[in-house]
Amino acid sequence: MPYPTRMPYPTAASIPPRPSPLHLTLQDGLDALARTHRVPGAQLAVDTGTEVVSVHTGTADAVRGTPFTAGTAVPLGSVTKTFTAATVMLLVDDEDLDLDESVADLLPEMRDLPKVTVRHLLSHTAGLPTGPDSDTAAGLTASRYLSAACTADDALFDPGADFSYSNAGYVAAGRLIETVTGMPWHEAVRVLLLEPLGITASFLGDTAPGRPVAAGHGLNTATGAVRPVRQNLAAVEAPAGGLLASALDLLALGRALICRSAVVPSATAAVMRRPEQGAEAGALADAWGLGTALHLQAGRWWCGHDGNAQGTSCHLRAEPRSGVVVAFTGNAGTATALWRDLSDLVTRLTGTRIPTAPARPDRGSPVDLPECLGTYRNGTSEYRIGPGADGLPALSIDGDLHLPLICYPDLSCDLVDPATGRREPGGRFHRDPADGSIDRVQISGRTARRVRTG
Repeated sequence: MPYPTRMPYPTAASIPPRPSPLHLTLQDGLDALARTHRVPGAQLAVDTGTEVVSVHTGTADAVRGTPFTAGTAVPLGSVTKTFTAATVMLLVDDEDLDLDESVADLLPEMRDLPKVTVRHLLSHTAGLPTGPDSDTAAGLTASRYLSAACTADDALFDPGADFSYSNAGYVAAGRLIETVTGMPWHEAVRVLLLEPLGITASFLGDTAPGRPVAAGHGLNTATGAVRPVRQNLAAVEAPAGGLLASALDLLALGRALICRSAVVPSATAAVMRRPEQGAEAGALADAWGLGTALHLQAGRWWCGHDGNAQGTSCHLRAEPRSGVVVAFTGNAGTATALWRDLSDLVTRLTGTRIPTAPARPDRGSPVDLPECLGTYRNGTSEYRIGPGADGLPALSIDGDLHLPLICYPDLSCDLVDPATGRREPGGRFHRDPADGSIDRVQISGRTARRVRTG
């Protein structure tokens, strides 16, 4: 099948050897902020539309002391989903798939859900549960995984009616790629997308020979020690989170998403950036496209994705009108806070605000919402909301620590960190249109269906 001619994109070799003032300031900022946030190593790549800057700092492995380079590949976590979606969209562009065809027509394991389309999978509007945890999924084939997770009994809502972030949906998208191309997912992504973008393909458990790889790291808050952690993503989940890449690699993908590369046709990229109906992503983004999280900033839609593997934090933002692309990788869980601070620094230096979280309009004063108490379910995960010690509702997922909830008149809610009291966007409740009762809750983008009250 024909694919667009590869176009040049920024690589470490193409960046001018003499650092610009922007490069020097970003390097100093990255060095200082990585120390502040206890992040062993990180990369930042910025394309301002007129200048490309790449900086990196620290070590790829805190125990071995391996240096973090511009080419070091980092476990991307969920940013992988954008690569998977772009590969699906190349097949759509070639008319091997149709966005609005039933997935069940191609995947018999989805026969319980005949109304779910390719579009629903890519936009997280299929109503699928998150999927089993990685330990449970470790021994499953894609067919067995989907047969277990994608049942009518576990459907959260009618396809296209709402948003629920789902790894299962991207396991299905990867299975579609394999069915249509006759290649394993990782091979299809490599041939159709990564190599045309100039990216050296690396996957969890199968890294490119000779390419340096970063370990993820955890912080022991009691001792202050930073130690490498093991990646435990199941092989079947690779289309949802199995890629490794550098910030410069993410920059190449960002350029393709905003039509600054011919690898993804401009009309296809525009479709990926368009907000999908029903895709109200709550605490994750202002809207959702096809494989892209969308953030509205000063009247402009930014696209990209965030991802966390075990002990890593990776982020991509791109805006088509200005041509600005920003990509970040960090090899510690605390790198998410580093990303936010770096985005503020890039904003100050370039005059272009980089969105890191959805807009938070004035929601009024907190309200009591006793009717939200109850048990909600997403697949095998149980969300329990009960009365907390301080009188606020408190959320526990699968029996974990109870987190206080602050509720607002529009049915949105914040989660409260018990240690610091800091409020973080949590999600929102939904009312049943038939009787007005609360029947669902969306927490951090994942929707759970109410199964018991009180």
